[in-house]
Amino acid sequence: MSDTKKNTFPLLPLRDVIIFPHMVVPLFVGREKSIAALEEASKNGNELFLVTQKDASVLNPEREDVYDIGTVVNVIQMLRLPDNTVKVLIEGKYRAKIDSFNNTASGYNAEVIKCEDESHNETDLQATIRSVKSVFEKYVKLNKRIPPELLMSISSIEDGSRLADIIVAHLTMKIKEKQEILDSIVVEDRLQKLLGKMQAEIEIINVEKKIRSRVKSQMERSQKEYYLNEQINAIQKELGNKDDGKSEINDMKAKLEEKNMPQEARERVEKELRRLRSMSPMSAESAVVRNYIDWMLSLPWEEYTEEDNNVVRAREILDEEHYGLQDVKERIIEYLSVKKLAGEDSKGVILCLAGPPGVGKTSIVRSLANSMNRNFVRISLGGVRDEAEIRGHRRTYVGAMPGKIVQALKKAKSSNPVILLDEIDKMSSDFRGDPSSAMLEVLDPEQNVNFADHYIEIEYDLSNVMFIMTANDISKIPGPLRDRMEIIDIPGYTPLEKQQIAKNYLIKKAAKHNGLKDFKINMSDSAFMKVIRGYTREAGVRDLERKMNTVARKIATEVVENEMTPEKSFSISEKSVEKYLGPVRFDSEDLDPKRMEIGLVNGLAWTPVGGSVLNVEVITVPGTGKLQVTGKLGDVMQESAKAALSYVRSISARLGIDHTWYEKNDIHIHVPEGATPKDGPSAGITMATALTSAITGIPVKQSVAMTGEITLRGRVLPIGGLKEKLLAAKQAGVTTVMIPFKNAKDLVKIPDEIKNGLDINPVESCEEVLKIALDLSKPEEFMRVVGTLKVIDGQSEDIKQVAN
Repeated sequence: MSDTKKNTFPLLPLRDVIIFPHMVVPLFVGREKSIAALEEASKNGNELFLVTQKDASVLNPEREDVYDIGTVVNVIQMLRLPDNTVKVLIEGKYRAKIDSFNNTASGYNAEVIKCEDESHNETDLQATIRSVKSVFEKYVKLNKRIPPELLMSISSIEDGSRLADIIVAHLTMKIKEKQEILDSIVVEDRLQKLLGKMQAEIEIINVEKKIRSRVKSQMERSQKEYYLNEQINAIQKELGNKDDGKSEINDMKAKLEEKNMPQEARERVEKELRRLRSMSPMSAESAVVRNYIDWMLSLPWEEYTEEDNNVVRAREILDEEHYGLQDVKERIIEYLSVKKLAGEDSKGVILCLAGPPGVGKTSIVRSLANSMNRNFVRISLGGVRDEAEIRGHRRTYVGAMPGKIVQALKKAKSSNPVILLDEIDKMSSDFRGDPSSAMLEVLDPEQNVNFADHYIEIEYDLSNVMFIMTANDISKIPGPLRDRMEIIDIPGYTPLEKQQIAKNYLIKKAAKHNGLKDFKINMSDSAFMKVIRGYTREAGVRDLERKMNTVARKIATEVVENEMTPEKSFSISEKSVEKYLGPVRFDSEDLDPKRMEIGLVNGLAWTPVGGSVLNVEVITVPGTGKLQVTGKLGDVMQESAKAALSYVRSISARLGIDHTWYEKNDIHIHVPEGATPKDGPSAGITMATALTSAITGIPVKQSVAMTGEITLRGRVLPIGGLKEKLLAAKQAGVTTVMIPFKNAKDLVKIPDEIKNGLDINPVESCEEVLKIALDLSKPEEFMRVVGTLKVIDGQSEDIKQVAN
């Protein structure tokens, strides 16, 4: 219980210290009001009230700046020092709580109420006292800063309040935690808090002790290893088995003297060698330095292979190893010609071969390096998402190493190799950086003279390196990077080209790899064509090569089982293909030219693996005028569908369709193979034709296919991938193809093999498309469509004469 009697004392606010009862401590007082409080106390019984500030930075505290409970102390001795501060020795007497707080110009004083100690259970109190003494004994043994003599005086104290106040003064605690103990009036609570603080401190001390012990053990082990290594070195030196442990460094120095490298790089290696010589061979840092020196000495600084710019020889090698690919071959021959004439004045070439898989992009680059007498290195960029894989890691990281470019130069063993950056469109980026941005410097002839790898830290000249990239989809290459490339499109092969490749290359390669090089395999042209059309669907020849290997394996099995000799020859005809490859996988898709369908139109699409026929279906059902588009179409294709519908609605009146029809019917556009994503604007006229057919009920000729983007005014805009689309149309049995008029100039580059048998119609407007695609055999339908569209075209040709 607290005594209700109030006493007034001079008040001295404390900063960063708490005084407990029974404590005898010296204080240094410097604030004027605090000194005044001491002087007032000396005049009135030497009693003083001490209370701690909540914030030590407050110079002139008010009531809210100090805690509620403090300690009434007795001033034992007071000494004024030369610097106007006062040193005072005080002794704590009892706790007291502030009742009123006065801050006057002359100093502080407060009315306080004495806090009497309370105890609720004598048994609990005695048990807690024993626990506190036991734990404090452990604490003193662990903490060397507390004198052991204190235990003797503590053991004789039976008063729980006094015990707590004496022990807390010797603990390392925060001011707030000590104030909580000072605020505890109930003795059991005070001792319990003190017990918890001591146990926490003991745990911390034990952890610190373990850490110090571990560190000391590691240091002792390192020192022991060092001394043992030095003894081993001394013994080996006496035996003549070791040259002061510096033979490896001397070998590196000898390599450096023989190495032809820039002065800056030489100075850096010499500096690292001096560092390595002063290090212990067993230290971790020495391994890092040694690895760096190895990399610097293994790079082909200023080492070049002698180029062969013989254009005739290069053409022979390219033609011998690859069929077709004329655009690529011509560009390579042009480069060699310029290189031969301009010499060192010629700039580096950055080529990107873009095309579907399996068309020979990688293999022709290997042939190019062979024809130029340059070393060849391939770097796979598929899945690369860390900038450090291009520029290298900084040496501060554990396991750091140079980037892929520097690694390729080391592998090439020359500074003028052909480096193939394969699948550059498959790079991506994440939180570790954007590797495509790092490639900007590599692929810019104006910048790569001073290419800086983070690991090497010395500029390397890449201007003599011939970089060639491959990609399947150039749209996935960032614009700034694509701008640095000269892109050469490699389209898919025609069936005739595939036949020549299989006949002259693939079957011979398969025979060699399957142990049949001494056996003669005769495969007819019709058999090759059956494999191409019936067992493969690709723009390249990768799957075709697998089929040739399957044929070779079947023959090899037959040879082993029947113990045949090389005199045996094998003839494979069109009929016997199924014996080796099984049933035909892809049936012929020849279309019936006489078949008509309402709302079904053959479109032509380009994919990364070649062209394909894309059917567009449209049906109309009674409804409320909704348009539904399905088939996993992308945003651009969905917008094309809306544009096509708007165009058809704009000519509805002239087609005899009442404008209220659209309010009473729903239209559904679907592109089959719904699991395959589709996008692009080139199906615009296909959708417009299908919509017109479904709305008017006029059938569409199934022997017709088309491609082209449509505008709201019905104009047909150009598209890409013309060769692949025409090839897909021909393979599907289409006889009539409509292409944008502006693509007519591209027909010159299309092989006659593809164009033969196709009636190709360049069109400028959708009206021309409708006149060719729709079945206008009935006079009323002819007049309904052609007549109105002739008026739209503004032509003066007599409609009846045309009809007749």
